[in-house]
Amino acid sequence: MTPKQEERIRTKIKRIKAALAAERRMFGGYYDDSRGLRYAPPELYLKLQDYTGALRYFNWFHKNFEDDVCYGTFLFEWTLTLFKTKRIKEAEKKAIATFFANTYLLDYFLEKPPRLSASVGTSNWDYSQLVDHFQYKKDSDELVEFAAWLAEVMESDQFVRLTNRFIEIERKLETEPVGPKRSMLVRERSSLLDDFE
Repeated sequence: MTPKQEERIRTKIKRIKAALAAERRMFGGYYDDSRGLRYAPPELYLKLQDYTGALRYFNWFHKNFEDDVCYGTFLFEWTLTLFKTKRIKEAEKKAIATFFANTYLLDYFLEKPPRLSASVGTSNWDYSQLVDHFQYKKDSDELVEFAAWLAEVMESDQFVRLTNRFIEIERKLETEPVGPKRSMLVRERSSLLDDFE
């Protein structure tokens, strides 16, 4: 990347941050980011390989959008950032959250067949859309170590246990009518990451 390209990316990050700050002022301390600008900076930081900047951004994001469930690619970028900044336990938990958000994404990144024949539950992109839009490649020099670590994490007992239970709950929710049992399943799904050790 040339210095000029880097400068353009940093300028874009500044513009996005300025737009978000203006939005907060306009809405009296709240955000109404219907354009989804808040999801853009991590990709830009990762292009720069500025993992410290990305981590600061994710910390700001968590503070300001604590209830945001996020989407798979964003959580993937968060996982990668945590790994690159040596926050391994947090990265493991975020990898599980990434799987919960999109059951295809991690397998796609590792170039493995998807674990599921069809997307379940909260996956917000189907496989074909993922193929068209996901830009991270496991063989790129910067991601080889991360890919090896992620493959190991995905084979761990904890990852397998939590993701299998997630899939089981999602499948039950597909047919469970509204009522106490469905509510119990939704609560369990919401608390699965609380079981992360």
